[in-house]
Amino acid sequence: MTGRFITLEGGEGVGKSTQSRLLVDALNARGIDCIATREPGGTPGAEAIRSLLLDGDGFAPRAEALLFAAARSDHVERLIRPALERGSWVVCDRFLDSSRAYQGGAGAIGDDGIMQLHALGSNGLLPDRTLLFTLPPAEAKARLDARDRGVSDAIGSRGDAYHDDVARSFARLAEREPERFVTIAAGGSPQEVHTEVLRAIEPLIETLA
Repeated sequence: MTGRFITLEGGEGVGKSTQSRLLVDALNARGIDCIATREPGGTPGAEAIRSLLLDGDGFAPRAEALLFAAARSDHVERLIRPALERGSWVVCDRFLDSSRAYQGGAGAIGDDGIMQLHALGSNGLLPDRTLLFTLPPAEAKARLDARDRGVSDAIGSRGDAYHDDVARSFARLAEREPERFVTIAAGGSPQEVHTEVLRAIEPLIETLA
C-alpha cells in the first residue's frame, strides 16, 4: 500500500514546525507509520544546500530556485518516495508550494518555471494534502520577533513587501487547487490549530478503514 504525503505550508512564524510534530505524534498514536521531514533539508545533501540558502547572504531568485529544486530532488529520491513506497506516511514542513510562493511569486520567477524545475528534478511529485497556515501579518511578525530575537535567516529577514507577496501567492495557489489545499487559521492555541489539522486530514485516514 502506498503511503500518504502531507505538506505544511505558509509564511514565516505561522507554527508549521509545531503542527508537524503534533501531527506526526497523532498519526503514530493511531498506529500509522509516519515520518517528519522538512525543506530545504531532509537528507544530508539537501541539508548542505539548506545551509547555503539560509545561512549565507542569499542568492538571486533564479539561483535560489535552482538550489531549492536540487535539494528537493535529492529529498524526494532518497527519503520521500522510498517512504511512500513502503507504505509510510510523510509529513513535510514546506515542499514545492513554498518554492511556488517564494521564488515563483515573490521572486518573480513565475509558476511555470518552478513547475518545470519540479517536473525535471522530482518527477512532478505532489502531496495528497497541503495544509496552508495563515496569520495576520502583525501577529506573524510578533511571533517571529519572539522566536528569532531579531536574528532571522537569509529569507526570513527580507522585507514586509516580499512576505506580503508570499502570502498573496500562497492564497492564489490554494484558490487554484482547492482539491489539494486546506487553509487553516493559525491564530489559536497549538492544540486548537492541531484539532483543525486532524479534521483536514481525516478523509485520508478514512481511506485506511
